[in-house]
Amino acid sequence: QVQLVESGGGLVQAGGSLRLSCAASGRTFSSYAMAWFRQAPGKEREFVGANSWRGGTTIYADSVKGRFTITRDNANTVFLQMNSLKSEDTAVYYCAAHNRFPVRAPREYDFWGQGTQVTVSS
Repeated sequence: QVQLVESGGGLVQAGGSLRLSCAASGRTFSSYAMAWFRQAPGKEREFVGANSWRGGTTIYADSVKGRFTITRDNANTVFLQMNSLKSEDTAVYYCAAHNRFPVRAPREYDFWGQGTQVTVSS
């Protein structure tokens, strides 16, 4: 089992930045690829990006490429740095863990955090 806890969400103006954190506990963190998803009201959960085991490779959705960056540290935490935020980035953001990479479909993930709200005002 892997337990995930997100933090760092909030309200920000368009063009601003936020950094989300996802703290992992349980099984060896480095054994899992870590992903970020988001879900806006009335929409399906969508893939934002994923970082492979030990952070060697990272992929992003086209909608966030060049604006969002995923990193991880050695203390079982993965980060989502979000820059140049737009109103359409407003959503609940979730981190998730998988033992395969890359996996973009949310239904493939067994381990999820509780989510953190990001609201971008225009």
